[in-house]
Amino acid sequence: MLKSTMRYGWSRLALAVLGSLIYALGINLFVTPLGLYTGGLMGICQLLRTLILSALHVSSLPFDLAGVVFYAINVPLLAIAWRFMGPIFFRNTVICATTYTLFVSLVPVPAQPLVDDVLTSCLLGGVISGVGTGLVLTCGCSGGGLDALGLILSRRGSRLSIGQVNLVCNATLFLLCGLLFDVSTMIYSILNTIFQAIAIDRAHQQSVNVQMLIFTKAESPELDHFILDNLHRGITRWEGKGVYTGEDTHILCVCLNKYQIEDLQQALLKADPKAFFIIQEGVHVSNNFERRLN
Repeated sequence: MLKSTMRYGWSRLALAVLGSLIYALGINLFVTPLGLYTGGLMGICQLLRTLILSALHVSSLPFDLAGVVFYAINVPLLAIAWRFMGPIFFRNTVICATTYTLFVSLVPVPAQPLVDDVLTSCLLGGVISGVGTGLVLTCGCSGGGLDALGLILSRRGSRLSIGQVNLVCNATLFLLCGLLFDVSTMIYSILNTIFQAIAIDRAHQQSVNVQMLIFTKAESPELDHFILDNLHRGITRWEGKGVYTGEDTHILCVCLNKYQIEDLQQALLKADPKAFFIIQEGVHVSNNFERRLN
């Protein structure tokens, strides 16, 4: 049902907005009350918020200033998104960046942590916010920040995943946390970001590469055309023989992303209901393999 909903533009955008709300809930309910800093551009904005409030000698505001700073810094990244990702992605990123800002600014931060154990809060905040970000990315959108930068690098053929881009760019942020605050703040912030990065990569299905081996006894040119023309993936075919039946078997090897599996399964069911397949997830594919973002 989720996959069918994401086939339509405005439905996908609505799910992306929901993802930005889930992200804000994970951050504001579990990370911010502990005085920790999430990764990515939002973490930088949280650090800037702390420094600005400290310089102004203000303890708190009715809203989270980090959301406003996040939106302001996103402006040049949105210009890059327009150039490299096209007008539709730019439109979706503007909408999602706006909802990120609104939700992070308006979702109330509890005066006391909801969970007493710091490590558990790091885990919950990282997983929930990572799932929200992954949902946004799976819908072909981005909330801006390092997610947009990661998508741009992925479109240009980089072998780094979205989560890896965040991890690489967070080194300076956490070094500053360690220097400005204390080591425990830095360590728990790092753990939260690691949990978040793992959740992003698992939820962002387009970044998960799979190898699918199809075993069919039927001649199915329509299946070949579907893979080539609809999924725009290459096929390697070789001939085998069933040991039990002695019948000739066609073996097709296709590399694609996890987001495309359901479509291929449906096409295979129509072409040969008796065919079976093997899926190996998380394979490393390089060179002439195009990453798909939506």
